[in-house]
Amino acid sequence: MLVAEEQSAARGRLDRKWVAPARSGLFFSVSLRPGDAGVPMERWGWLPLLTGVAVAAGLARAGGVDTALKWPNDVLVTVGGEERKAGGILAEAAGDGGVVVGVGVNVSLRAEELPVPTAGSLALAGAVSTDRDPLLRAVLRGLEDWYGRWRAAEGDAGACGLQEAYAAGCATLGRRVRAELPGERALVGEAVAVDGDGRLVLATEAGVQEPVGAGDIVHLRAG
Repeated sequence: MLVAEEQSAARGRLDRKWVAPARSGLFFSVSLRPGDAGVPMERWGWLPLLTGVAVAAGLARAGGVDTALKWPNDVLVTVGGEERKAGGILAEAAGDGGVVVGVGVNVSLRAEELPVPTAGSLALAGAVSTDRDPLLRAVLRGLEDWYGRWRAAEGDAGACGLQEAYAAGCATLGRRVRAELPGERALVGEAVAVDGDGRLVLATEAGVQEPVGAGDIVHLRAG
């Protein structure tokens, strides 16, 4: 594991760049090797979702702040009655046959320090503690626990309880969403499930259920 104090040239999904001031958040990467435990590669897509469960639970427990997950890799908090992104997760294949999972969470950022006005932080969400040491320890304990369970089940998210835990904390499920897919294609529907492969299942107006394995998800307002 590698922990950073600040981010000056960080990279998120789709090569999006972002920066964060020193001592303002949790910024760390963990190297995992699920293949060494016999987890089939087709199940590795659960790693960012697994990490999201650990991050959300750890922040809630150690920070005393309500959290939720937006499929596939965002951590949400509520600021002024609005849902805002306070963290993100990125998993990438490593050259050594493993996977590197990177996590960034805004902890103590003030409103004027946010990268975009729609972002949030634990402090702005009313966290009772913004001490990064116990927050990081709580997240890592959760990550160790869930990764161990998932690996012991050979990546079967249903058998180890991960699929159920993710669904319970996912703010995307039950919402009308727009999936912005590769190739400039978009799909609108109700998010009804996360399937055994970690894909988001949308019930479309055409009356079909279509799984989405990659893409940006936009939560649409009701009505």
